[in-house]
Amino acid sequence: IRRPPRSTQGVSSAASDVYKRQPYSQLFESVQIGPVVTKNRFYQVPHCCGMGHLRPRAHAAMRAVKAKGGWGVVSTEEAEIHPSSDLAPYAEQRVWDKKDIPALKLMTDAVHEHGALAAIELTHSGHNSTNLFSRIPAMSPNAQAVNFLYPKQARRMTKKDISDFRAWHRRAALNARDAGFDIVYVYAGHGMSVAQQFILPDMNNRTDEYGGSLENRLRLTRELLEETKEAIGDSCGIAFRFAVDELKGKDGMQFEEEGRAVVELLAEHPDLWDVNVSDWSNDSQTSRFQTEEAYQMPYVGFVKSITTKPVVGVGRLTSPDLMLKLVKQGTLDLIGAARPSIADPYLPNKIKEQKTDQIKECIGCNICVSSDNFSVPIRCTQNPTMGEEWRRGWDPENIKPNVTDQKVLVVGSGPSGLECTVQLARRGYQVTLAEAKNNLGGRVLFESSLKGLSNWKRVVDNRTHEILQKNNVEVYKDSRLTAELIGELGINNIFLATGSSWRKDGIGRSRRSPIQGLGGISVYSPEEVVQSLEDINGPLVVYDDEQGYLAGVIADHLSSEKVEIIFVTPASVVSPWTDSTLEQKRVQASLINSGVKIICNQSIKKIENKTAVLECVFSGSITKLPCESIVMVTERISDTALYDSLIQNNFDGKTSYNIKIIGDAEAPGLIADAVYLGHLAAQNFEASDADIQRGMFMREMPSLK
Repeated sequence: IRRPPRSTQGVSSAASDVYKRQPYSQLFESVQIGPVVTKNRFYQVPHCCGMGHLRPRAHAAMRAVKAKGGWGVVSTEEAEIHPSSDLAPYAEQRVWDKKDIPALKLMTDAVHEHGALAAIELTHSGHNSTNLFSRIPAMSPNAQAVNFLYPKQARRMTKKDISDFRAWHRRAALNARDAGFDIVYVYAGHGMSVAQQFILPDMNNRTDEYGGSLENRLRLTRELLEETKEAIGDSCGIAFRFAVDELKGKDGMQFEEEGRAVVELLAEHPDLWDVNVSDWSNDSQTSRFQTEEAYQMPYVGFVKSITTKPVVGVGRLTSPDLMLKLVKQGTLDLIGAARPSIADPYLPNKIKEQKTDQIKECIGCNICVSSDNFSVPIRCTQNPTMGEEWRRGWDPENIKPNVTDQKVLVVGSGPSGLECTVQLARRGYQVTLAEAKNNLGGRVLFESSLKGLSNWKRVVDNRTHEILQKNNVEVYKDSRLTAELIGELGINNIFLATGSSWRKDGIGRSRRSPIQGLGGISVYSPEEVVQSLEDINGPLVVYDDEQGYLAGVIADHLSSEKVEIIFVTPASVVSPWTDSTLEQKRVQASLINSGVKIICNQSIKKIENKTAVLECVFSGSITKLPCESIVMVTERISDTALYDSLIQNNFDGKTSYNIKIIGDAEAPGLIADAVYLGHLAAQNFEASDADIQRGMFMREMPSLK
């Protein structure tokens, strides 16, 4: 098994002097984790990616890019240790038996190639498993309902089950070592593991030696740590991932009490403490509700004072200065990251090379999380190459060079236009970027101005900063182009990122015809209503028939501006899509706490006499609601006027442009979708049809041997 170097011996004194002059040199010191040594303090903690055992080549390629980008440790997602912990349809890793070793070894070999350590998070999910694939009854410390919305319960683990589980865990650890992993986890976090379920009193009401007192509830975890170290501790570091606080107050584990006690009781057992908060929605809070970096430090900062073993922690850390501060003040030994490593796999290298202005900072939108919840490969708003490393061969910092010296025109500077411009410029093309307004950013500027979304402006800031550094990009603001003006430019390659606008007629997810009677009231689009705050007298109806995230944001924003809001939606909850980003409960709670009146399961049938006639989506029963003004968040219309005009000129033989429409102008979606389509268009420019099709349909096929 190929291992990364385990010492820094042999480095020349001259190189050492240069290294010491680096302002962040302390972040690039090695750290001992049991028998292995990291090359620096950057640690990609375990995170899901929607690839898992189903897409091992894609998984290996994605983790390899992070190792290439400078991460000293690169971890898998959860790795199921037994069929009785089956997370299907979610594509996690599996280490059920030796048959899983070759697929896992793809990842360890790829990570080792770039000098990083490979870590694996062994998992038995207990009642967080539904076992829909294996059809084995789930098991847990208690007999209780499984965590997913499925009418099924887990059975109470017997003493034999506990013994079997310990044996499965030990076998999985041995297989992980044989697959080339350098660090192996015992996992007790996020409410997703048997070990944590035994620790937490509300999940463990046993009266035997595995229940009752904290020492008893901790018995299984202690056994796992000791047995794993005994089995593989001579060659692998043993990490313990532990959630010190559930953020439930007195109703759950708190870091000041039992969380601290667990650390005290197990202080020297693991080789590494990986500490965070529980559950997943707290550990991966969106920036909408947690804008600050290092937000977990108040909870996990005590751990280092109790143990002599190294500590890694997270908190959407993207600032090198803050990272350095956490290390210098003795809070952390290793800078942990999941989402920041997704947004910028090259973050460590950029810090080392003093290119911190080039870091793509995580915006905390949790689009990465939504991908796992939808059981598809990971994606990222900031990093459109995430998840495409194997299928398309994409890299976040490197792109194929230009084919010719042709000039390119990009019309529109929203997320798609900016990304397309950046990547075409990186390829070496001469790019002209034309924007109709006097600032760059498109829809991102509006959305990032709303309550809780200020971090989203990083999508614009990162790209405009790079564009301004390029000598092969010309930017023209206040330049609304027509077909005639484009003809005067003499550029034949045109990318149209002209965006979209919210419709105001009521057509949306629940109805395909306009709402009648809207002419008798004031109707606003999301942008218009924010610009018209001084003219609005509440109550204002926010009608959400898109059922995404924006209507909830608009209602929250307007409510904070003292506008009386009534939120109406055909959905059963506010902003149901945000369940996939782990924030739906926070969204609805925020509106309730702000005094917003919420009316669910009702569509607007019509408006008459300044009254909204509401129709129950289930029964068809009618209720009425006074309504003098309304903001429609239902559906968007792509702005294709310029595209249509240029295509018509081509058809008439007046021009012979190479035209590509991209982003929301092609098909409205998430900001992440727009960025991706801009990147894809730049990658495919001057590519052959065969190459384009090959990238589109590359897939991993099961072996029939």
